[in-house]
Amino acid sequence: MKTIALDDIQVHVRFKLSALWAALMFCYIYGDYFGLYVPGKLQGILAGRGPVGPVSEGSLTATALLLAVPGLMVFLSLALAPRWCRWLNIVLGLFYTAIVLLTMPAPGGSTSRWV
Repeated sequence: MKTIALDDIQVHVRFKLSALWAALMFCYIYGDYFGLYVPGKLQGILAGRGPVGPVSEGSLTATALLLAVPGLMVFLSLALAPRWCRWLNIVLGLFYTAIVLLTMPAPGGSTSRWV
C-alpha cells in the first residue's frame, strides 16, 4: 500500500486573522451562554443589573458596539488595504486583549483578577 505524505498548505495571514476574530466571537458566545448557569445571574439580568451597574440605553449601546467590532473584523481583515489591515488588527487586537484580561473572572469569584 502506498502512503501519501501530508502536505501543509500555506494559509494567507489575512485568513488566519479573520479566523482569530471569528474565534473571539465564539469565545464571547461560549462565555455568555455558560455564564447564564451561574446562580443568580439570570435574575440579576431580569432585574436590570449589568456587569458594571444598572443597565441603561448607553450601556447597552456601548456593549453592542464592543461586540460588533470583532464581527466586522472578520470581514475587514480580508477586505482592507494591507496597511489599514495591519494597523487595525494590531490596535484592536491589543484593545480586545486588554478587555478580555480586565473582564476575565478570577478564581474564587471576584469579578476580575486584574482590577
